[in-house]
This record gives sequence, structure tokens and C-alpha cells, in this order.
Amino acid sequence: MKRGIPDRWLDYKAVGKRLHGTRFIAFKVPLKQSLIHQLPCSDAFGPWELLDALNKENQELGLIIDLTFTTRYYKLEDVPDSLLFVKIFTAGHEVPSDDTILSFKRAVRRFLRDNAENDKLIGVHCTHGLNRTGYLICRYLIDVDGMDPKEAVELFNSSRGHAVERQNYLDDLRCGPKRSNEGMEESEQEPMRGLATHRPSYTTSDSNSRDDRRPHFNGSRYHSRSFPPVETNHHPHRHHSHDGLLPTPPLLPPPMGAHFHPYRWTPPHPDSQWKRPSGSEERRSRYAPSEPERRSSSRLQEDRWRAPPPLPRYSACWTNESNSYDRREEERAGPNMRHHYTHTHRVKTYNDY
Repeated sequence: MKRGIPDRWLDYKAVGKRLHGTRFIAFKVPLKQSLIHQLPCSDAFGPWELLDALNKENQELGLIIDLTFTTRYYKLEDVPDSLLFVKIFTAGHEVPSDDTILSFKRAVRRFLRDNAENDKLIGVHCTHGLNRTGYLICRYLIDVDGMDPKEAVELFNSSRGHAVERQNYLDDLRCGPKRSNEGMEESEQEPMRGLATHRPSYTTSDSNSRDDRRPHFNGSRYHSRSFPPVETNHHPHRHHSHDGLLPTPPLLPPPMGAHFHPYRWTPPHPDSQWKRPSGSEERRSRYAPSEPERRSSSRLQEDRWRAPPPLPRYSACWTNESNSYDRREEERAGPNMRHHYTHTHRVKTYNDY
């Protein structure tokens, strides 16, 4: 079994033809919608597709007899309410027991008795609608209708479109004893009516194919009809991505106390609170800290923000004598620099060379 689809299920035709001269029709197990969605549209087959196939042949189905040994493929909620349903758990690979054969005969006889005035069909299926289905239909034709075993097997194979595969089934039909029909007219279980009142929201008959439900790339972004609508109330700690392209949860948490939206920018203040400050206010706000910051900072922090003292003005004194000592420079420099000027600005004489 792959992804819930029965093994080799795709290898068999969905529905056979009506067995000529009988009310029987055989088909493989129809699947519920969750399994159908895993298949290509051309391979989809469920209870509603079964009705579509029979309507094309102008046939009306009245009863489904399920012979599978499980309930995982579909449930009564998937069966249209126009159909009756009988479940007979039948183990595979082995010849059905006499009790199973009798249960099948009772279900068929009751339906034929209740629908003698119409021509509704009895649909029978196992997993592939072949071995268990073929054995029990042929067993009924042999035991109840008196048909020749070889003729019954050939009729079933030609109508189903596949031949019965298991040799032990064929040997029992051709050479095995007939089963008793005693108690066949008694009712064993009440047929149940399907609970599906309408087709699912998506089936192969819808105008939108399954390919339309998948994301398509148009060169700029992805589109898909299966995406949920964008939510209007955004949880402050939940990342909403309506196209599935952004990570969930977000790589960074939203800002505290902010109304976060991944695609919308909102100013931190209303527009009415924005105004251009005056020249003095702008200078103070640009170069000086706020008053609470001044009070909380230390004396060193206050000195750091205080404007530096102005630099002393300086004007150059030029003389006609290069590399000469100027008394006016010494006076401006002060007594502490007098010794420095004396030794560094002395004019060289002839004796120095």
C-alpha cells in the first residue's frame, strides 16, 4: 500500500459491465476523498464517480456489498444517500467460509425481493473487485441460479474485464461442492443507507480541476485557490503568511508593544505630532542631552556635553629677517617661553661657521 492507496489498485479497471441476465456488477473499491486527492484526476474513483460511470451506461445502482476486510478506504458517510450498503468482512487469499457465502446470499435475496419491480443493480466489490468478488458472484450463480461453473466464471471474467487470478478460488468453483441454500431467505442484517446527501466540495466532475488547486507561478508570485484568506486580526506573536513563502514562526520576534504586520509600515507617532522645531530647539535637541539624562549622569558626563571654551586668537607676525628672534613674540609667549626663544631663534654669525 502506498500513501493509503491499495496495492495494485491502479492496475485494474474501475468498473466492469453488468453481468448479462443478472443484477450484478463488479468494481474495485471506491476511495474516500482524502485518498482520491492523492491521485491524478484520470485515476480518481469514489462512490460518486461510481454513480457517474453507471449513469453513462443508463444503469441505476441500488445496493453496494463491500467485501473488503477493512473500513479504511471509505465509510458510510461517503456513500450517497440514494444507495443501500451492506458490509461483509471477507478475508482475502482464502476461499470464503460457508457463513460468509450464506451472508452474501441473504443480502442479495433480500434486495431482489424488495426491488422486484425495478431493475436496480447490486454492486459488489473487494479491493480489486476481482477474486473475492468474482468467487461470491459465481458461487451465487452456481448454487442459486443453477448456472454451469465454467459458464459462470467466463461470464464474470468477460464482464469485469479481468480474469479471476487465484487458482484456489477457480478450483473450488469448478470442482468444489455446491453450498447449501438453507436459511437464505432469512434476513441477517438490515441494509444501511448512505449518509452523503450531496457531492463533496471537490470531485473530478467539478469545473475546477485538481491542477487549479495547486500553486502556479506567473513570473512574480504564487497563486492557489486552496490558500486560506488573509486574516484581519493578527496575533502580536504569530506570523501570518497567506502565501506560505515566509517562515513560520518569524526569524525575529515582533517589537514589544507594537501592532506588528509583516507587510504594513505604520509611523511610530501620528502625523499630527510631527512638527519642525525652532532653530534654538533644534540645536539643543541635536547637541545636548535631555534634562533627565543630565540629572542621572555624573559630573564627568556633564562636562562631556558642555561646549568647549573658545580658542585664543592668533595672528602671525612677519619680519624681514628669516629665522630671527622677535621680541614681540617673546612678550606674547610670556616669561616661561623666553629661555626657549633665546636658544632656538639666535641668529647665526660668521664665527659659527
